[in-house]
Amino acid sequence: MADDPVTLTGGCLCGAVRYEATGESLGTGHCHCHSCRRHTGAPVATYVGFNADQVRFIGAERNLYNSSPGVTRAFCNQCGSSLTWEGFSGTSNSTVIEFHISTLDDPASIVPQDHSHYGERITWFDVADGLPRYRGGVGKDEEPSSHGPATYGLPGRA
Repeated sequence: MADDPVTLTGGCLCGAVRYEATGESLGTGHCHCHSCRRHTGAPVATYVGFNADQVRFIGAERNLYNSSPGVTRAFCNQCGSSLTWEGFSGTSNSTVIEFHISTLDDPASIVPQDHSHYGERITWFDVADGLPRYRGGVGKDEEPSSHGPATYGLPGRA
């Protein structure tokens, strides 16, 4: 039926930790902050966020690491997969769980909407899209700092 809520599923590499997120997401975006890069080992992390009451974990317990005040990051203690960023959001006024889209069973079903913490990006890395880029977190800037990739700091560009 058209009114049935959408459910996204996913999990870690070994399958021990599984999750379901039901209903409309809070949004999807690329994060360039130092902490997210460290957590994923990648030059950018892409998340899809949900209010905590929309999420159900199945199987093994996820391990939580308190990465900064009010922020936890989850991972599987068996295979080491990075799974989530979790914290309070003033925008939604609730606890939010943001999943790395690469842990979704169908990551292609999620389309990013923006770039956050673009001011912290690695200068040699950029994504060739026309999405808005925010120097800080989305919602903290009045307007995006730019749209589209940078024309500086990339190899072969002035």
